Parts: sequence; structure tokens; C-alpha cells
Amino acid sequence: MLKRAAAERGCMDVDDIGTIAVLGAGNMGHGIAEVAAMAGFSVNMRDIEEELVQDGYDSIEWSLGKLAEHDRLTEEEADAALDRVTPLVDLEAAVGDADVVIEAVPERMDVKREVYAEVEEHAPDRAIFASNTSSLSITELSEATERPGQFCGMHFFNPPVRMDLVEVISGAHTADETLDTVEALAEELGKTPVRVRKDSPGFIVNRVLIPLLNEAAWLVESGEATIAEVDATTKYDMGLPMGAFELADQIGIDVALDVLEYVESVLGEAYAACPLLEEKVEAGELGKKTGEGFYDYEDGGVEIPNDAGRDDIAARLTAVMANEVAKLVEGDVADPGDIDEAMQLGAGFPEGPASRADEAGLDVLAGTLSELHEETDDPRYEPADLLVAYAEEGRGFYESDEESVTFEAVTVEVDGRVGRLTLDRPHRMNTVTVDMLDEIEAAIDEFEADDDVRVVLVSGAGDRAFSTGADASAFRPDDGLGSMALSEKGQQVYGRLESCSMPVLAAIDGYCLGGGMELATACDLRIASERATFGQTEHDLGLMPGWGGTQRLRHVVGEGRAKEIILTADHYDAETMADYGFVNEVVPPGEFEERAEAFARELADGPPIAQELTKDAMLAGRDDTEAGLAVEAKAFGLVMTTDDVMEGVSAFMEDRDPEFEGQ
Repeated sequence: MLKRAAAERGCMDVDDIGTIAVLGAGNMGHGIAEVAAMAGFSVNMRDIEEELVQDGYDSIEWSLGKLAEHDRLTEEEADAALDRVTPLVDLEAAVGDADVVIEAVPERMDVKREVYAEVEEHAPDRAIFASNTSSLSITELSEATERPGQFCGMHFFNPPVRMDLVEVISGAHTADETLDTVEALAEELGKTPVRVRKDSPGFIVNRVLIPLLNEAAWLVESGEATIAEVDATTKYDMGLPMGAFELADQIGIDVALDVLEYVESVLGEAYAACPLLEEKVEAGELGKKTGEGFYDYEDGGVEIPNDAGRDDIAARLTAVMANEVAKLVEGDVADPGDIDEAMQLGAGFPEGPASRADEAGLDVLAGTLSELHEETDDPRYEPADLLVAYAEEGRGFYESDEESVTFEAVTVEVDGRVGRLTLDRPHRMNTVTVDMLDEIEAAIDEFEADDDVRVVLVSGAGDRAFSTGADASAFRPDDGLGSMALSEKGQQVYGRLESCSMPVLAAIDGYCLGGGMELATACDLRIASERATFGQTEHDLGLMPGWGGTQRLRHVVGEGRAKEIILTADHYDAETMADYGFVNEVVPPGEFEERAEAFARELADGPPIAQELTKDAMLAGRDDTEAGLAVEAKAFGLVMTTDDVMEGVSAFMEDRDPEFEGQ
């Protein structure tokens, strides 16, 4: 007898989820189980053999220990998370009381369908089923169950403990309520969900990434480029986290080939795999896991020259990615913003492929594809209809609005009297790009134009880094921005932060290095978590601080300490930097966010006119005491005429907190 239909089962809210069953204890399975346990859920982790599930459990214990060792968790939190994980072989015991079942078994349709048929016999009617598949059809998998409305994709990225992205994929039968609940669950797990609105092979990340790797292979197969040239282009010129062939070795050439073959079976010969990939798999040279792939890991490993990149390779690969973006948008699988976010979080791209395509010009990219299609008659170069239409309209994937600022590298919010500026590139440790510098300056302008904002709170997204400095991949000589001009640009933007008319508080968690530390130095005050790590590490690269670090740091900690920090290029913990006078307050990680917000609110309650003029006087007097005293005297005279002074004196006399209005 069939179980109740999805509509009769009712909708589960994320608050109703207490127990999660994870099927599979391999790399992905035990990683997902660990993430769920750290988020406070009870986890039943199941595999088909005792040895396999025990290996997964041991891996979780080791990983939690490492997180505690590096102060990402306390020992108590790590122990509590491990206690929430129950390793099991018996399937009924694993799923019998589960609210959500996350399947992470081998990437084969027949294996997954067989698992779901068995799970259906034991799982409660209320349970949501979510597959961690990286490319297989959610619709087809859901039809192996009696609850297709309660079935979706929940694709984590490896390793789940570190990677922020979760693709939440709708099948043809998936209820919107199921997607909403699973997205909320991903957020509870500390992840960033990106919804894939339609069941399309490869979803978002693999749909863009795997054709990129395939095209890289075709360039070499055809003799148009070498592996060194392609990897130099993708890593150093395009700024991807790895060279294309280096990445193929990392994920497994067989895995890339499997995805391509599946996508081709659904979408056609435009996704036919390059023979070079097939040859590597047939030879058993699968990449890093076998010791040899496109690189020999037993004899030198990866060596990519940094001066072998070619513009024509970058243009071709960018065009191929843009075509996939156009197909995804055209098919209503995802919009450009979601595609860019997924590629940044899931593949470590410095910028999303839609943004990159807009910068290159869709007309140029469509032209590149059209020329290749005419020359080769190869279907993989046929431009998508949407790409051609946008190119003819002279627009990009994003419709530009010249009158407004679009913030992508930073997040700008106003919370009461606090303007929050968050460096928002956690996938790249919040490293600073030219675009981010522009956005920081625009954010300062917005805050200063908002009469309600009294203080600026600067932080980094995630807990791994405030910022690890400049993104080297984003500052290439062919950007047309010379080294001196780049230094002057950073100095100008950080100078705007320093001279901002209101107090600026840096909230520092994780790494604060290089240009990131220079940014923190430009702020007025600094609060840090106990796990923060500081350093002007430029000398390790043969560089020097170029965004004001040689000047501002000595004013904060003194010339002797500044020289020590810069010349040694060492890392310093938060307590040491507090002793040096750089950090104003150090707090435990668990109290950090709350205290930073409270600190900002305390500053926001201060007298805004006096605060602004005090900053002006202190800046003016840094190198010329007489000039500083003159500015101070003039400012003091001005402050004494303000209503804020009267309010301050009255509040003191009446033993109450002042309410400054900036008048």
C-alpha cells in the first residue's frame, strides 16, 4: 500500500528538524555529517559495512580535533558535536526517526535509485529526501520514491566543513515548501544556499566548470595550445584558484568525464568529451588520486609558469563559460547573480562568469563563438540564443544602472545608527580587488550622505579572515593599472576611510594580513577575536606595504614596533597586538560579534560633531604638531557652539545618558 501523497503529508518547517540521516560515510558523507552535528542536529551516519562507517566516524573525530586545535571550536563544542553522531550499518535504525535524509552514496543512478527504494520502506512520512548528487537528474531520482514532492537536491562541495556553497535543486515534482525548508536547513548548517530552479544536468557549478575543463582539453588536443599555456592563462591571467588541468587532476579526470558523458546524454553532442580526457581515463591516469594525470605527482607535481598566458586562450574560455551562463539563464535554471555567487563560493572564482562576460562584452564573446562555429561546425561553439540577443541589444547579463552603485565585493547595510561594511569574498579570504576598493569608497560616500549613520563597522564575511590582503590574481599588468597607480589608489581609498567624518571600527576575526591589515590600520579603532591573526607579510613576497602601511602603522604602534611588524613579516596573535596598542579590545570568539556590535553602538551614541572634529585635529597634527594644535583650537571653538555640548552638560548634571543629535 502506497504511503500518503506529499500533499497529505504536510510541510515540515526547519524548526521541526531534529534528526538528520546521512547515507554514505565517505569523504562527502562524513563531511556532511560533521557539519550537521556542529550545527546541533542529531546525526545518524550510515554505510553498508562497519569498517566504512567507522572510518567515517574516525575522520569526523580527527577533523573536529583539528578545528578545536585551531580555535574554530572549543574542546567542549567538538566533543558535543561528536556525541551527536551515531555510526550505523542498519538502514532502518538510521532513517527510522529521521526528519531529513541526505544521500551521499556513489554517483550512479542505479545505485541511488536502489537506495531510495529501500529507504522509502523505513523513513517516516514526514521525512524530506535530499540527494548530494553533483549532476544526476533530481526528477528521475525522486521518481524512485513515493514522495517526489518532498525530494530535492542538496549538493555540498568538497570538503563540506570548509566550502560555503550548497546548491538546492528542484526536481520537476519538488514542492516549493520543500525547497524553502532545505534552504533554511542549509543556512542552519552555516552554508550559503543557491537555488537551482530547474533540474538541468550539472546544475550550476558543474554546468559551467566542466565545459571549461573540456574546452581546455580540446585546445591541447587540437594543438592550439600547451597544457602550460592553458594553465598559466587560467591561473594567472584569469585568476582562477587553479590551472584548468591542475583542477582536473584535483577533482579526478574520471569524475569530469562522467559528468560530461551524463550531460551529453541529456543535452546532446555539444558536450562531447575531448578524446584527451578519455585517453587519460583509459590509461588509469586519473589525476592526483592515482599519482599521475596531466601532471606527474610522483615526479615534481604541478609546475605552472606565470608568464605563459595568452589573451586568445582567455577570450575563448571566457566565451565558452558565457555561453553556458546564457543557457542557464535562458532555461530559467538560475539568474546571473546566483550563477556568479555559486561559481565564487563553489569553484573559488575571483569573479563570477556572468560578471566576467559583461566586462569582456557579450558582443565580443558571441562573435568569438560564431567565428569558431563557422570554422569548425562544432556544436559546442554554437552561441546560445540569449547570448546572441543580448549581444545585439548591446547589453550584458546584468542590466546596468549608471545612477546607482552595485555592491558585489562588499555588503553595505544600515542598522540603526551603525553603517555596516562587510568585505564579502569569503571564498577568497576577503582579499581586496580593484572593484572592492571602488565599492569601499562608494560605501563611505553612502554612509556619509546618510544623516542617520553615526559610526562605520568594518568586518569580513565568514570567520576565516577579516582580509588576507590584495588578491594578486586581480592585479595583473594587463589591467592597465601600473604599480604606482595601484598603490596610490589603495592609499586614496584607505585615506577616505581614515578621514571619514565618523568613527570607524574594524571587527577582526581570523586572518588580517597584508593589505587587509593596512585597511584595519586605517580604521580608528580595532576589536579582535582571540583567534585573530595579524601580519604585514609583504616582505615574505619581496614586496612592501603599499596602501599606507609604512606610514599609518607607526602612528598607531610607534616606529619601532611598526618596523618590527613589517620587516619580520611575522604573524602576531590578538593579545600581542593588543599589547602593542594596535588592538583596542580582545574578546572570545563566541562573544565577538555581539561585543563588536555593542562597541559600535556605544560609539554611535557619542557626539558626532565633536567626534568628526577630533579626528580632523588628530590627523592634522600627526606630522605637524603646530598645525594640529591650530586645527584643534579652531575645532574646539566650533564644538563649544553646538547643541551637543549643551546636551552633554545637561545630561551630566542630570545623571543620564546624553542623546546627541549632531547639531
